[in-house]
Amino acid sequence: MAVLELYTQYNRVWIPDAEHVWKSAEILRDFHSGDNVLDLLLEDGTEYRFPVDPSKPQLPPLRNPDILVGENDLTALSYLHEPAVLHNLKVRFVESRIIYTYCGIILVAVNPYKQLPVYGDAIIHAYSGQNMGDMDPHIFAVAEEAYKQMARNHKNQSIIVSGESGAGKTVSARYAMRYFAVVSKSGSQTRVEDKVLASNPITEAIGNAKTTRNDNSSRFGKYTEISFDRRYRIIGANMRTYLLEKSRVVFQADNERNYHIFYQMCSSANLPEFKNLRLLTADKFRYTCMGGDTTIEGVDDKKDMEETRRTFSLLGLKEAFQLDVFRVLAAILHLGNVEIRSSGDDRSSVPPGDPHLAVFCELLGVSADGLVRWLCHRRIVLVAETVVKPVPRERAVNARDALAKQIYAHLFDCIINRINAALQVPGKQHAFIGVLDIYGFETFDINSFEQFCINYANEKLQQQFNLHVFKLEQEEYMKEDIPWTLIDFYDNQPVIDLIEAKMGILDLLDEECLFPQGTDQSWLQKLYNYLDTNPLFEKPRLSNEAFVIQHFADKVEYQCRGFLEKNRDALYEELVDLMRGSEFPFLANFFQEEERNTATSKTVKVRPARPSVKPANKQLRTSVGDKFHSSLSLLMETLNATTPHYVRCIKPNDEKLPFEYDSGRVVQQLRACGVLETIRISAQSYPSRWTYIEFYSRYSILMSHLEADLNDKKQTCKNVLQRLIQDSNQYKFGRTKIFFRAGQVAYLEKLRLDRLRGACVTIQKHVRGWSQRRRYLAVRQAAIILQQYIRGKRTIRKTVSATTLKQGWAAVVIQRYWRGYRVRQVYHVVRLASITIQAFTRGWMARKRYKKMLKEHKALVLQKYARAWLARRRFQTMRRLVLNVQLSYRVQQLRKKVEEQNKENRGLMERLTSLANSHSQTVDRLQGLEAKLEKSSNQKASLEAREKKAKEDASLTISQFQKEIDALNLEKQNLEKKFEVSTKEAKERFDEVKRNLSEEKENEARLRKIAENNIDIQRQDHENEVKTLKEEIKRLKEERVSLQRKIEEGEQLNADLQEQVIQLTKHVKAIPELRRDLNNLQNQKNNMDRKMKQQSEQAKTKMSEITKQLLGGVVEEEVLLGLTPDDSETIYEAEDFLVVFESLQKATRVLENHQREQKERYDTQVEGLTLKVDHLQNENSKLQNLFQEKSNVNENIHQEVSRLSSENSIIPELKLQVSELQRQKQELEGLVEEQNRELAEKDKEITNTLHRRITEESTQRRHFEEKAEELEEAKRELDSRVEELEEENEHLKRQQLMENEVKMKLRHETSRLTAENMDFEELLDQKNRLIKKLQNQIKSLETSQKAKQASPSAIPKDYLGMLEYKREDEPRLIQNIVLDLKPKGVVVNMIPGLPAYILFMCVRHADYLNDEMKLKSLMNAIIGGIKKVIMSYHKDFELLSFWLSNTYQLLNCLKQYSGEEEFLKQSTPRQIKNCLKNFDLSEHRQILSDLAIHIYHQFITTMEKALTPAIVPGMLEHESLQGISSMKPTGFRKRSSSVYEDSETYTISSILQQLTVFHSTMNHHGMDQGLVRQAIKQLFFLIGATTLNNIMLRKDMCSCRKGMQIRCNISYLEEWLKEKELQSSNAIDTLRPLSQAAWLLQVNKSTDDDAKDIAEKCTELNPVQIVKILNSYTPIDDFEKRVTSSFVRKVQGLLQDHEGSTQLMLDTDYHFQVMFPFCSSSQALELLQVPNSLHLDFLNRI
Repeated sequence: MAVLELYTQYNRVWIPDAEHVWKSAEILRDFHSGDNVLDLLLEDGTEYRFPVDPSKPQLPPLRNPDILVGENDLTALSYLHEPAVLHNLKVRFVESRIIYTYCGIILVAVNPYKQLPVYGDAIIHAYSGQNMGDMDPHIFAVAEEAYKQMARNHKNQSIIVSGESGAGKTVSARYAMRYFAVVSKSGSQTRVEDKVLASNPITEAIGNAKTTRNDNSSRFGKYTEISFDRRYRIIGANMRTYLLEKSRVVFQADNERNYHIFYQMCSSANLPEFKNLRLLTADKFRYTCMGGDTTIEGVDDKKDMEETRRTFSLLGLKEAFQLDVFRVLAAILHLGNVEIRSSGDDRSSVPPGDPHLAVFCELLGVSADGLVRWLCHRRIVLVAETVVKPVPRERAVNARDALAKQIYAHLFDCIINRINAALQVPGKQHAFIGVLDIYGFETFDINSFEQFCINYANEKLQQQFNLHVFKLEQEEYMKEDIPWTLIDFYDNQPVIDLIEAKMGILDLLDEECLFPQGTDQSWLQKLYNYLDTNPLFEKPRLSNEAFVIQHFADKVEYQCRGFLEKNRDALYEELVDLMRGSEFPFLANFFQEEERNTATSKTVKVRPARPSVKPANKQLRTSVGDKFHSSLSLLMETLNATTPHYVRCIKPNDEKLPFEYDSGRVVQQLRACGVLETIRISAQSYPSRWTYIEFYSRYSILMSHLEADLNDKKQTCKNVLQRLIQDSNQYKFGRTKIFFRAGQVAYLEKLRLDRLRGACVTIQKHVRGWSQRRRYLAVRQAAIILQQYIRGKRTIRKTVSATTLKQGWAAVVIQRYWRGYRVRQVYHVVRLASITIQAFTRGWMARKRYKKMLKEHKALVLQKYARAWLARRRFQTMRRLVLNVQLSYRVQQLRKKVEEQNKENRGLMERLTSLANSHSQTVDRLQGLEAKLEKSSNQKASLEAREKKAKEDASLTISQFQKEIDALNLEKQNLEKKFEVSTKEAKERFDEVKRNLSEEKENEARLRKIAENNIDIQRQDHENEVKTLKEEIKRLKEERVSLQRKIEEGEQLNADLQEQVIQLTKHVKAIPELRRDLNNLQNQKNNMDRKMKQQSEQAKTKMSEITKQLLGGVVEEEVLLGLTPDDSETIYEAEDFLVVFESLQKATRVLENHQREQKERYDTQVEGLTLKVDHLQNENSKLQNLFQEKSNVNENIHQEVSRLSSENSIIPELKLQVSELQRQKQELEGLVEEQNRELAEKDKEITNTLHRRITEESTQRRHFEEKAEELEEAKRELDSRVEELEEENEHLKRQQLMENEVKMKLRHETSRLTAENMDFEELLDQKNRLIKKLQNQIKSLETSQKAKQASPSAIPKDYLGMLEYKREDEPRLIQNIVLDLKPKGVVVNMIPGLPAYILFMCVRHADYLNDEMKLKSLMNAIIGGIKKVIMSYHKDFELLSFWLSNTYQLLNCLKQYSGEEEFLKQSTPRQIKNCLKNFDLSEHRQILSDLAIHIYHQFITTMEKALTPAIVPGMLEHESLQGISSMKPTGFRKRSSSVYEDSETYTISSILQQLTVFHSTMNHHGMDQGLVRQAIKQLFFLIGATTLNNIMLRKDMCSCRKGMQIRCNISYLEEWLKEKELQSSNAIDTLRPLSQAAWLLQVNKSTDDDAKDIAEKCTELNPVQIVKILNSYTPIDDFEKRVTSSFVRKVQGLLQDHEGSTQLMLDTDYHFQVMFPFCSSSQALELLQVPNSLHLDFLNRI
């Protein structure tokens, strides 16, 4: 469609205006080609004739329809031009209070001059992960896009923030860095992101100042690189600065201030650490009071100073460094107050007593004289000499100011370097995002060197921006397969060449700076000469001290004054040397570094963005212009290597008024920042871009029925467009989008509006016609009825007379009588017939009733006898069946008990085996002791050999030995007594064993007789079985009652017996090993007998010889004969050995006088021997006890086996074992005698070598003392071993006592079972016969089947509801029931909470055993296992649901069975009986409760993560109401990198399905309904909060139709709650804010009453949210109206008194407090069975 065709009546256009730049007008008449005037109607009602040249018509730009105004993206407008952009920004900023707007890839940010609640952490999280364009424009959206592209494309990114002073660049850059810090947490202890944010207050303090346009204007450019690692977490940052405004240090214009740091220091001058700086107030320093007012409204410099120092410390900059910085800054302030006076012509001086000069020199450590001299003088170096020349006051003041600027510049660079060093963290940088905060295009009344550099930088940035926009357009066209046509766009390369090329402005400036006599005028003259022919360079007509450059934004006139001085940035070398020699190292390093940097800068090579000619002189490289050119080239190289993102900050007015819009100032900035250039490029191609789905949804109303019926929507869109727009050049079809030229979307909207208007007219026509027809028909019907009544009355009046009335009355009377007569006749006939029929009928019915009663009476008699017979038969059958079941059950119980007895027998065998093992160990210990004894005897032999040498001194030591022998005699007597006592005890124990064995034999014989008698009785009873059946049945009933009582009484006894039987089974296995040990002992006994006989004979001969040798010459022969025994046969007795030993003692009395020192050694040896004897006696007694235990165990086994008739073969073996034990007793006695004989032999050997030891004793005393110490150590070892053996003996005694108790219980139980077994065996045959007879009758008896099914159900009552396990099986229990258990198992799902019940039954068993260690270990293992599972599967929803349910069930079990009264109210008597008895588990309950809370929160988090992706698409974006489209023509061009193709489509059904899955899973796992309701309530809160937050951040969702969609979706959720019976969860209440927001979108918003209704009904929304929705309300069609600003102000006024939160967003992370209500379980633990699929066969039911 041609553009001229759009200039029709009622369309609107924009015309230029001097005040508002553009103003709107409406076309009065259609414009035709050739017209020279366009008739317009202005908004104030006046007509205006717009002149048009017919040859080249330049028509005013068309205005977009109101439906397209207020778009998020300026490129989505149908008409793209300057007035449309300006008006769209105004509508969004003034009416909707929205400060951000997209313009393609640019984010336009208008400074509101007011703090807005749109930067909280909740909004950061809302934008995190979202595609650019899905939400309202925001600085966070740009930051998220940069972060996402960095992570997806692995390419560095840049965010370029530009704008003029006061537009909000610094704040925007700060928010972008804050977004990165929040989204990409480093996770380390260094908190790098906090340091990155902390750098902003410092850089603002030293680089920002108040200007006439901005209270916090950045006076330098800053490029911050934020580094990220491979996980895209911040690991560091680096900052680069550009063109610091140093002149501000020494000069400020009116209403401006110096840098903030000076005023912060002056406000904190009273601090103790600042006392030595001697600071004054800011109005007393020259450098801080030039601008007038030293304060800023709303800014507290003292608090800002505290914040600056805090951030210094946060960055790790020490206090000493901070004080050095403040010292330098204070010195600069004092330097500015140094007074320089004029002293005649061209001379200057400083007063000698200037206090500020002294303070400056003191602070910086420089010479006051030197400073004064070189401020007021200059050194001139000539060829032959050096001259010092005074300078006038003006040049001296300039030198002072230059020194101050240079010191501040060095300090600024030093602080930036230290900040960069603090922001560097060890780690490799993977990628970075750069944030460029740089000055925008500036033009003032007086523009100097700073504005020239700023505008030069913006020219470079604009060139890079144009190329990037052109590249993105080309990529978009290529992606959609649309032919690419060359677009003409502005290229500012000529301006850049004018500035930086050879013989350009910078080159000529550097050249002029080389000449010492060069001036600004001479440089300006060169510019006129060389650049006069350049069209972009102009000479002002009225000034010879300026030049004009045509920049991309505007023409700028620069004043040349000061260009050379600022470019040189010169400081006298003398002052530099003075500063370099300062005693203050911090300051001296500044100028030393400058010297080094000057020397090293010659080797730096910077590759500029455009090759330029290198200057001929190296000195030029140090000029400010050259430095700026190099740094700018490096910046452009960095930006070209990254993906840029643009933020253009706009200043809406110069008065800094909130939400005031100055169109003139805004359009000036739009032109300067490149926004309009982007619009122009977009308008030349296809600016409006729609997806096929969006086009089909919006313009389906323009389709015909044939077109709408096509399944291919893409082809349908093509057909419709080809029919509506004939010119195919006005649109292009891409792969996924349709591209429109400017104005075509507005034309389509016009067609759509016309179609809707026509449809409305048609509907109105038919409705009005129907209404009129209905009204006409009602009037017509009323008229007809009136006519009928009137006509009837007229006819009656004409026909009625007196004669006719009489005749009529007579006829009526005759008719009455005749009719009565006829009716009476008919009535009599009918009455007679009826009576006759009734009589016959009643007689027939009576006879029939009598016959029926007779039959019923006879049937009742028959039924009575039949039912009696059947009842008797059923009773007999039932009684037989019950008896059959009882017999089968008792037989099963007997078989189980027999099997348990067998298990107990095997356990006794294992016990005997362990006892044999312990016996073998004790024998091994005895052998070890014997070996040690032999070793000691060998040592004694060696000692005896040495004592032979002392034979000569024997006569002197006899008396001493005599005393020792007396002592030994006493000890010998004691030993004899002990030995006699031990032998007596042993004989008594053996006698007891014999008696026990004899009793056992008698019992055996008696039991055999009883068994034989029982067999005879059974045979007799079997023969009389048939006759006594009835009597036996009665007796069995009585026995059944008694057995049930016995079973109930024996339940507790069985539990105790099972534990003890397990221990006894271990002893039975030791019987074969004991047999082998007994055989070995028998062999050893025979060997030892032979050895003892031989040794006794040898000992006798040796003793006689020794006594003769020792006492032959001392005593008489009679005495000698008395010492030797006469009877040789008694030498085998132990007493004879003691007699011989006494004789040896008498012989040694003669040698005691010479062997005093030997006495102690012999004492120790004798003590050792006595210990040996005692130890052997103890071992003997232990062995006897062991044998007695074995005999007792065997007796027990013998009795049990004999009663069960299957183990009779063990009895003869036990008899043999008893005989073997008797023989072992004799063998042990022989062993004792043998050991005594060996001791006697050793004593003989000692006496043989006695004389030799006496001779050697004197020389080897020390050696003997060492040996004595060794023997004492051996003694200690023996003592310790004896103690060990005593402990083992005590342990065996305790075991014996336990076994005795078990034996008694087993005896009673076996006797009872034997009697029952005998009774049941008698009935076995009878039972079999009865079963065969009743098999055919069972099928027909349903009642018998129920009885049979009911009888087994009573079996589990025998269990106690506990599970027994061994301590070593605890890891297996936790592994199988916790770690490896899957929630999808069939068994687990059949019984919800089964793991919890199993674990609690194990806990009950530990409590039942009163085993505290076992209970604590189990509880800790359970809690640890659940924690491990939750940590390993923290994202598995089903497993979290499963363990939340089981943990809650286990917690309830611990409460229910704790015994506390509050938990026992709903428990059954059996459950009360099963309460825990020994331990209080309240502490573990608390731990389990905390664990359940943790699982619940993890469970909720998992569900929220699964549900969150579907909330916004399902609740907001999906069209749930068919036929009501809430889409608006946006045409927003999303970045291709931000859009994922083939993404999953979510609807409200998706949300409901997900909720159903959650609910069914929770119910499937048996979760308590209270927990289910709490979880659903939390999910509904998430749905409501997320949806409402997106409404707040998405202007396109704030419409009336969208409110209808939301209300519909809420109703679906409410129906779901009703379906699941969850109304009591109050989940629907959490959606009240969302419901009220939907109502607010639908309600009228125009009158005062509407405002009152909104204030009264929107109680769940705070005022900020209500105002945001009203401001964001967007009409979908032209029939809707926007919310006026006056209405919003009315609502705000009504909401002033409302209290509540001021946050815009709801906290989606808020969780309601979870409650775990106690719920009593009706599950009977004794009925639970452990399924085999759980692999818990090591658990035993008790």
